[in-house]
Amino acid sequence: MGFGSEKKPQDKNILIKNAVVFDGYNQLKGLQDILIKNNKITQVAPGIKAPSDAQIIDIKGKFLMPGLLDAHWHTMLAAAPMSAYNLPDDGLLVAAAVKEAKKTVLRGFTTIRDMAGGVFGIKKAIDEKIISGPRIFPSGAFISQTAGHGDMKPITDAPTFYGGTQVPMEQRGDFVIADGVSEVLTAVRWQLKKGASQIKIGAGGGVISEFDPMDSLQFSPEEMKAAVQAASSWGTYVCAHVYSDVGINRAVDAGILSIEHGQLAGEKTIKKMADKGVWLSTQAMETNQYWPKPLSPKGAILDRKWRKVLQYAIKNKCNYAFGTDFLFSPHAASGQNYSLYLFSEVLGALDALRMATSGNAKLLGMSGERNPYIDGKIGVIQPGAWADLIVVDGNVLQDFKLIYEYEDKFHLIIKDGDVVKNILA
Repeated sequence: MGFGSEKKPQDKNILIKNAVVFDGYNQLKGLQDILIKNNKITQVAPGIKAPSDAQIIDIKGKFLMPGLLDAHWHTMLAAAPMSAYNLPDDGLLVAAAVKEAKKTVLRGFTTIRDMAGGVFGIKKAIDEKIISGPRIFPSGAFISQTAGHGDMKPITDAPTFYGGTQVPMEQRGDFVIADGVSEVLTAVRWQLKKGASQIKIGAGGGVISEFDPMDSLQFSPEEMKAAVQAASSWGTYVCAHVYSDVGINRAVDAGILSIEHGQLAGEKTIKKMADKGVWLSTQAMETNQYWPKPLSPKGAILDRKWRKVLQYAIKNKCNYAFGTDFLFSPHAASGQNYSLYLFSEVLGALDALRMATSGNAKLLGMSGERNPYIDGKIGVIQPGAWADLIVVDGNVLQDFKLIYEYEDKFHLIIKDGDVVKNILA
């Protein structure tokens, strides 16, 4: 061996035997074996012959499904309290994000689309296996206008253009304020430079922001079109935070391809989205043990509205995606699986599970060459897919409550070919 040469790492093989397989689309007939080589699935078939060095895991007829996908998650913002932004450094924010990233995978969510936050360092640490966490499709900073959903400045502080200072959320790359076409172009290009998979802008009022009414329209058509132009030049797409019917129509007309939230959309608008190939990425915002009552004075109008808009999407064949959008609360974040269960009340078990696996993967795939995991398939159990898998004690298609009973019922979780949980008997 020459000086400085490195020994090639030995291949790692895992053979999972006797699985009832949901492949992201349907339950396969009979018991199947799944062969994993390093971090990818290489074979799915009955009676696979194990390589001599393979770790054999016989799951004895348990249910095997792809890792789950959350299309609207906030890695940096889900678990840390807002008060963490008032501390002299980012230590608490990062510590909370690292802890929550591990919890996210242990809930079975092996991939997330991050919809605002300076998450690039955490993503790199996960991808390099320094820490445990999901695959991350980052948006970078949420791009908003002055007095928009992302403008967290006190009302006494002037916009930066007029001598005001950036608030901590801007300083650490969670939000960026852009006014006018040129600033929007710069903001979008900045996130792409950092490594964004897709871009997120604010096209209407929001719940946590203090100064923008829920019915306000944000960014001009020209500004939104500029964002779309800059993103499409890099082969990717723009998502828009917006609730109102009018705001959604403006965003769709500007070329936005993913509507984030959309709970106040009318059926005519959903049909328009379907006709133009625009996705509805909505969340189960309603009062429950994870969304404490009231949601907020501004958010109360959204309570349970997602159910009707999702039914509009089903009726009009509009693509829909599952996400959660929890912010600033580890207790709320722990409701990620329960939120998916709520979707099953509208969709049924099969379509809910399809949505949270192969369906969400189709949406994330719209990032094209900006997809950080383009070398493998996500959300499916097929040769060539990343080895992100969950073994469940019970058939999820027959009892969807198993999804939120994950602590006891998810017996094996594999992410990127690594076993991150194993309580198989």
